[in-house]
Amino acid sequence: MATFIHEGARIDHTPMADLAAGDVVVQGELVGVASLGIKANMLGALAIDGVFDFAKAAGVGTAIAAGAQVYWDDTANEATTDAAAGANKLIGKVVRAATDADAIVRARLNQ
Repeated sequence: MATFIHEGARIDHTPMADLAAGDVVVQGELVGVASLGIKANMLGALAIDGVFDFAKAAGVGTAIAAGAQVYWDDTANEATTDAAAGANKLIGKVVRAATDADAIVRARLNQ
């Protein structure tokens, strides 16, 4: 049996440290984005659906094609096409190609 709670575009989250709006949060295999700033130990919300601009490395060989899967590198705090054998967690798919010179990539969260 299951009981409907809500549509699921956002989930509750209580961080251990302050989060700024736009901070990426990884919980196991789940990647979310802080919708607004959330103070430590206070209930807030993470978006787990939608289209967001994520930081990415810039420079030769860093372009990402539209439709490519991207992953969150929690150590470098940037999106990458490298799953790193599961160490980087799936964000979703790129919805607008990013060139080598771009410092961001636009992706749709896919949980």
